[in-house]
Amino acid sequence: MKPITVLFTSMALAVTLYLSPVAAEEVSQLLSVQQRWAEVNYKIAGDEQLKAFEELSAQAEKWVEQEPDNAEAHIWLGIIKSTQAGAEGGLSALGLAKDARKSLQRALQLDPQALQGSAYASLGTLYYKVPGWPFGFGDDDKASELLQRALEINPDGIDPNYFYADYLYEQGKYSDARKYAEHALSAEVREQRPLADAERRKEVQALLKKIHHELKR
Repeated sequence: MKPITVLFTSMALAVTLYLSPVAAEEVSQLLSVQQRWAEVNYKIAGDEQLKAFEELSAQAEKWVEQEPDNAEAHIWLGIIKSTQAGAEGGLSALGLAKDARKSLQRALQLDPQALQGSAYASLGTLYYKVPGWPFGFGDDDKASELLQRALEINPDGIDPNYFYADYLYEQGKYSDARKYAEHALSAEVREQRPLADAERRKEVQALLKKIHHELKR
């Protein structure tokens, strides 16, 4: 069996061979950002992680500048900014969250179906994680609407099911949360994102543990 890194490289090469130079560059950029985000988010911590997020954010901003009408670029800039906000915490987190919201809203204007509705899922998560007025723009009703829209586009995806399960858990709807969390675990592994999927499954399992604890009370 080939090592995962070899399989990943071979797969990416096979894809680019059948694309135009411009399209191949777009695929390469997307894979690069996705892979690096997973490494930074899950494998690095502390000050090193904060620095890595800043560097990755700069890379995504450059991608957006080069391709301002590419919804995928805006989605990933939004994802990076939102996870960077979670890592930063404090007063700077809200500014990053607002930047993330702007990027994700722009992605929805360009192509709401891009990356299987990922902009809806990421934006919905922002709306329930960020504090509400007067401190932030958080809105649980808006979050629910966006997360359900993400599920309409990608009903079997690990991310939209996990995010909606987490949202329902926060709302105290534990039985419904369990249903979506269990469905998230049944999602097929994405060949291009093995690290992200493996770590997301750990998050789903941790969420299920909390849900089961609440259901037993």
